Amino acid sequence: MNAALSQTPPAAVGTAIELRSVTKVFQTGTAGSVTALDEVSLAIRDNEFFTLLGPSGCGKTTLLRLIAGFEQVTRGDILLFGDDVAGLPPHKRPINTVFQHYALFPHMTVAENVAFGLRMLRRNKAEIRRTVETMLTLVKMPDLGERKSSQLSGGQQQRVALARALANHPRVLLLDEPLSALDLKLRQEMRLELKTLQRETGITFIFVTHDQEEALTMSDRIAVLQAGRIQQVGTPDAIYEHPANPFVANFMGETNLLSAVLGTVERDMIRCQLEGGAEVLARPVGTKAAGCRVTLSLRPERIVLTADPGSGLAGRITDCLYRGTDTSYRVKLERGPELQVYEQNVADHSHGMSVGDSVRALIAPGAARILVG
Repeated sequence: MNAALSQTPPAAVGTAIELRSVTKVFQTGTAGSVTALDEVSLAIRDNEFFTLLGPSGCGKTTLLRLIAGFEQVTRGDILLFGDDVAGLPPHKRPINTVFQHYALFPHMTVAENVAFGLRMLRRNKAEIRRTVETMLTLVKMPDLGERKSSQLSGGQQQRVALARALANHPRVLLLDEPLSALDLKLRQEMRLELKTLQRETGITFIFVTHDQEEALTMSDRIAVLQAGRIQQVGTPDAIYEHPANPFVANFMGETNLLSAVLGTVERDMIRCQLEGGAEVLARPVGTKAAGCRVTLSLRPERIVLTADPGSGLAGRITDCLYRGTDTSYRVKLERGPELQVYEQNVADHSHGMSVGDSVRALIAPGAARILVG
């Protein structure tokens, strides 16, 4: 270890990747520049399935490339298992990357693709053969070693790319939107397989996606990015149920963002008056006092519609859309805004409602979340 590495303060116990105030600025010519990442600090645990989630252009792929060593930071530090990797080239880092389009060699067989990196490392033939067999079994392709990669389906090609990336036992595996080229059914299957693979290997996976469902179903933790900054880090349920700000609430699935004024506190709930006068009860957050204007996040599936005139908030259905497992309704409240509501479909369609029906919207205390950002 060189002097620079030995002087680096140790990372937290169990930390695979630590980013300290990382900034990346790209020069665009004629003295112009674009800040892709702005003071990003983050700790990713060893043996964690961690997802970088955000819209196109938010900086998530740039962050992945910095970790891999394909780009260099403008400012800040990246630590890999406690060692500062500034200036360390990609092939010197115990990291492999699976790209969106897999980058397999079409003239090679499946086995030759998996063995390629091991040959570059000058491993002996017996070790290479054993490793290839193990990796192909791991990705459920033990009998396809002699097939050309160009003859494989999209899902099979992805498995080969994974096997090749895992063959030299990296400590961290980076995955840059590897499911985006697959059809919906195959994407859903591969989500489960990737998560199982991560558990079986014990390798730290860092997964990049713009797909909220992928992030929610696969991740131990998620970092939501926007415009080069981290908006929130947490478990999937924490981010979905307790979004930090309107961007996170709106990006992590569908939600009703409602302007409200805080009222009085009753037991452990606070009255929130919506525009138009309707009221909902939410759990107090922070130190905001009565009279403050806030934004509420109310998930469509947290609202129940009923025809019972003695409860809930009165409204009328303005639109409905059958979606198979559920139906999406738009409900205009008599004394409030329009709400989006999701209701699970039942076998006999007995709960179906139509445009123009008068309904009541039941909103349980605490269903609406006060956003602090």
